[in-house]
Amino acid sequence: MSASPKTALLVIDVQESFRHRPSWSEDNVPEFLANQQALIDGARAKGLPVIQIFHSDGDGPFHRDSGHIRTLEGLSIAPDVVFYKSRHSALVGTELDIWLRQHGITRLIVSGIRTEQCCETTTRHASDLGYIVDFVSDATLTFAMTHASGTTYSADEIKARTELVLAGRFARIATVSEALDMLSAAA
Repeated sequence: MSASPKTALLVIDVQESFRHRPSWSEDNVPEFLANQQALIDGARAKGLPVIQIFHSDGDGPFHRDSGHIRTLEGLSIAPDVVFYKSRHSALVGTELDIWLRQHGITRLIVSGIRTEQCCETTTRHASDLGYIVDFVSDATLTFAMTHASGTTYSADEIKARTELVLAGRFARIATVSEALDMLSAAA
């Protein structure tokens, strides 16, 4: 019987910066925060490392001096380690990959903001680096977007598209309860 992979939870860009962007919408925030908190608490209960990642670049609410690069209000997190990134993938320009390998981590649970941007990009990158990835869609948050054609895609449509392109290729798509069940089975 092979050993279970050592797992870590990534909490990507769950930061106040987003509240100061024109795309921000409170529509799905309460459900997202409840799901994200359940995932954090479940990972903690299993003794998994919780890794918090903040996006920091340019001007405006993502600038280091803005005061907005801090945990989104309503979320309680005591991370084992924090990384700051300036690219979409949490694995570019940070020491995250080094930290994961030094700690024997081979499986990642991905959660955070924005589903189709930093969460999806980190998932693809992690998979390409050889990590086993669980993408927990209901612990990700995104917002409606309008295509150049004028068609507006809802947050739910964007999440469905992200699940479609990641599933079976780059990640296992999981709900919070499925991810937590997987942790229980591995323990």
